[in-house]
Amino acid sequence: MLLITFAVLAVSSASYSDDSVKQQILKLFPQADSNKDGVISDAEEAVVSRQALKRYPQADKDGDGVLSVAEKKVLLRQAAQRAKRNKPKSGNSPMAQAKKPPTHGNVKYGKHERQVFDIWLADTSKPTPLAIYIHGGGFRSGSKEKLSPKQLSELLKSGISVAAINYRYKTIAPLPAAHHDARQALQFIRSKAGDWHIDKTRVAAFGGSAGAQICMWLGYADEMANPDSSDSIERESTRLTCLATSGGQTGNSPEYWQKMVGTFLGNEFGKSLAKPLNGETDPQKIHMKTWGASTLEEAKQISSRHAALNLVSSDDPPIFMTYSMKPTDKPPTNPERKRGWIIHHVNLGIALKEKTDELKLEAHLVYPGAKTEYRSQVDFFRAKLLEK
Repeated sequence: MLLITFAVLAVSSASYSDDSVKQQILKLFPQADSNKDGVISDAEEAVVSRQALKRYPQADKDGDGVLSVAEKKVLLRQAAQRAKRNKPKSGNSPMAQAKKPPTHGNVKYGKHERQVFDIWLADTSKPTPLAIYIHGGGFRSGSKEKLSPKQLSELLKSGISVAAINYRYKTIAPLPAAHHDARQALQFIRSKAGDWHIDKTRVAAFGGSAGAQICMWLGYADEMANPDSSDSIERESTRLTCLATSGGQTGNSPEYWQKMVGTFLGNEFGKSLAKPLNGETDPQKIHMKTWGASTLEEAKQISSRHAALNLVSSDDPPIFMTYSMKPTDKPPTNPERKRGWIIHHVNLGIALKEKTDELKLEAHLVYPGAKTEYRSQVDFFRAKLLEK
């Protein structure tokens, strides 16, 4: 049985052969991480390289029209030197100001050390909408600190409060523990709506990669509140007003991945793309361990219940999806680079867009060259959370 699921494929682009280049790009130009998953993908690196080549054509020493790894490293060293020279002596740079401390930091919503969140409350006299950031990282890395300072600032200025949550990695607890943590955090924050001046009828979620999958699960799952619970938090609603995702995985089954990415993998599709999990190296056992299952069939059933395409219905909230490549883009030839490119492929968003169109459900799909009603996630949230 072919076990190409999101959990198997979800690896960090930090494993690429040009890892040092990507890490330096992320450090010097965090805005290059367009899907906010905490890593620079192959497509994101390509965008930065094209911009650098256009601005500094002299960097192309061999005149072949592309920047080699060595040429990129030279440019990055020069950029680092400029950044060091231009670094403000005080802590009052625009970026430092954007990274304002949260109104409430490391608030515990559960017992585990990763079950915490930060929240920034917008400065307004009226109850504010809320946007919850859920980080990416293949369910094995990442943190709430990956929230974009620019997005945070823009949302707060718009009168939208912002929360950023952590959740347990799959190395700590098998999926869907991460999904359930996000649900618990959402319900906990809603229970504090009165104290924090939040309008709990206007709540959104946004995130990239693994965080995107969790956002779609929250957005498309039926109401998960338990009205009969003795715990007031569990009685809070889990429904969202809208959601925004970057590089999101919309299905989990082997058949789905065969259809969506098989043409890109070619003969490699039948090979294991799994990464070891807690010492386990057998692909089938990794799949079962990922989803906390004792059999392959059980793993398939659990994973299918957390896939957007299997959950979405006509009464679900609008979504704004972004992907960093065009449907016609060719994949990288390096297997490691190709793996990261595929798990965030725009075909995954196209499949969901086709389903939402059939359901006459509002969905916006953005990729290079695509036309869209909204320029950004923030614009989308402004329209959906602030409209009368």
